[in-house]
Amino acid sequence: MSTQPSKKNPKEPLDLLQGTLDLLILRTLIFGSQHGQGIARAIQQTSEHELLVEHGALYPALQRLEERGWLSAKWGTSTNNRKARFYSLTAAGRSQLVKETTKWKRLSAAIARVLGAQATER
Repeated sequence: MSTQPSKKNPKEPLDLLQGTLDLLILRTLIFGSQHGQGIARAIQQTSEHELLVEHGALYPALQRLEERGWLSAKWGTSTNNRKARFYSLTAAGRSQLVKETTKWKRLSAAIARVLGAQATER
């Protein structure tokens, strides 16, 4: 996932670990179907503008998740009356979200332990 600082938050962009975008997409779609731009906007807003998903990263990820059977897609009309593909979580996608969330929580806890250990060693 490629990130850039936003105008509202000029801090250095955050780089994500491989696979994180997939997790964020799956999590965003737990609330219902959405088109690509809506997914990107939801990730940006939920992250308080720390994460900006570029189209060059988003659409290949959506295609990959659809190929794995974790998302389904159908054509529809967006709120601004444009034709768009709307993505939804499948049952397999919900299951994968649970697995990936568990792995992410384990990883982040382990990293926090290492960082905490370094802070106390000083």
